[in-house]
Amino acid sequence: MSGADRSEAHDGHEDRGPEQRHAHETDGEQPHAAADPNPGHPAHEGGNAAAGTDAAAGTDAAAGTDAAAGTDADAGTGDASPVSGGADGGAGSASHGNGGSGPARQPRIPTPRASVEDSGLRLPGPVGQAPASSGLSGPAGHAPASSGLSHGVLKSLLGAWALAACSAAETAAVEEHLGDCGGCADEARRLREAVGLLHQPESLDLNPALRTRVLKNCLSRRPPRIPVPDWALPYDAETARLDALLQDFGDAEWHAPVRLRWFDDDRPTGRRTTVAGVIAHLLSVDGLVATALGLEDPLPAAPGHGDGVTGPAGRTEAYWRASRFPPTRTVRGPWREQSHNLVRTVSFTGSHAGGLPVAYGDFALPLHDAMLDRAFECWVHAADIAEAVHYPYEPPAPRHLNRMIDLAARLLPVVLAERRRAGLSAPGDRTPHLVPAGAPGRSLRLEIEGAAGGEWLIPLDSPAAVGSADHEVAHVALDGVEFCHLAAGHISPEDAAAGRRGDRQAIRDVLFATASLSRM
Repeated sequence: MSGADRSEAHDGHEDRGPEQRHAHETDGEQPHAAADPNPGHPAHEGGNAAAGTDAAAGTDAAAGTDAAAGTDADAGTGDASPVSGGADGGAGSASHGNGGSGPARQPRIPTPRASVEDSGLRLPGPVGQAPASSGLSGPAGHAPASSGLSHGVLKSLLGAWALAACSAAETAAVEEHLGDCGGCADEARRLREAVGLLHQPESLDLNPALRTRVLKNCLSRRPPRIPVPDWALPYDAETARLDALLQDFGDAEWHAPVRLRWFDDDRPTGRRTTVAGVIAHLLSVDGLVATALGLEDPLPAAPGHGDGVTGPAGRTEAYWRASRFPPTRTVRGPWREQSHNLVRTVSFTGSHAGGLPVAYGDFALPLHDAMLDRAFECWVHAADIAEAVHYPYEPPAPRHLNRMIDLAARLLPVVLAERRRAGLSAPGDRTPHLVPAGAPGRSLRLEIEGAAGGEWLIPLDSPAAVGSADHEVAHVALDGVEFCHLAAGHISPEDAAAGRRGDRQAIRDVLFATASLSRM
């Protein structure tokens, strides 16, 4: 074997790092005592010559000799080295050498190797442990999860996992697998994003107009044998909406504090109660309509009620006092039953019963206006309840809200006259006395904006006067919901966001008269 050949063999064997030497030593091989089945093999000669050269040169005699001798054993048996790259039993790359008689060479420094952490492969286990790749049951690079499920099974569960439809055990196995498998983790992220597009955040409440549309569609296919009068529809709808709000309430919500607010003598006032107390209030005041229709009054069940208890506030206080304990969720059943009976009864009596008077104590309303009044109060107190439990609540349907606004606008001339008698307002400078009934008088144009809006001419000098555009002295513009909040006593006249033009005193009188419509 020539010197150049021996030099090549020496260079290729010397490329083997300490890991390879350690592997041979741990296997129990003795580098110097390794038996060569073919003593005359050129690789054996070259290895000995290389070892001798390193030893003679005096460059790390012990380590150099061991490295060369250990490599001779590998070369002689034809083992391929992943580091040196020799697959034919010889050395890997060529070197600068001219035989054993040439000058001694410095050992070549091996190039740095890439970290296993940068390769994407599993980290090697402790010495003596079987390689992690020995137990693969799925595609290359995917080890089975500790749950025992294969990669294919776990991948098939990604869709159900994204939809939160997996069991607890399957969820734990999938999430553990996602920490090890980058491909499945990317797929899981894409599936979760797709699920987010499918489920847009929406309110849990049904659209207030949904019930109306469903009923309209049903009635268009088969007209009712006994229809509900138009003036009773707002009450029917608002009681149904309030009942839907109450159906999922727990004990904490039923006892949540609520403050009832209204205006009295141009001053805001209020009364503290609970959600159950508000429903008891609605039950008591709805009883005024029930007694007018000949139905059972909920108040006689409460001992101690007197004949003089006729107004809404008096009936409510009497009901609260008669209750042995504060009202609870049990009040919902009687209230809902009474509301059903009211709608059923007015439907049977027909539209001709709309003029039946309903006494409110110090005043009375015809039945069709009383039902609108009860619908308005049901909505206002439902909003109070929703505010107490921090839940959103939408206004009534526009056509129902328009009827409620119309009722308030028709009541304003009477309230203005009562305020004048009480000394809270005075006739205008140009009209020092009330005008005759049916005659046109000073008027204020009330413009309500929004889907439930419209315009009303409010006579200022007499309830029996006729509103006239020719005698218009002021113009007020308000949003429909804002006007209802003012009529309910929830905002003060000074705080109402109103567009104003014309006689300031007339505008002030109308705004305060609107707030005076409120009551407990």
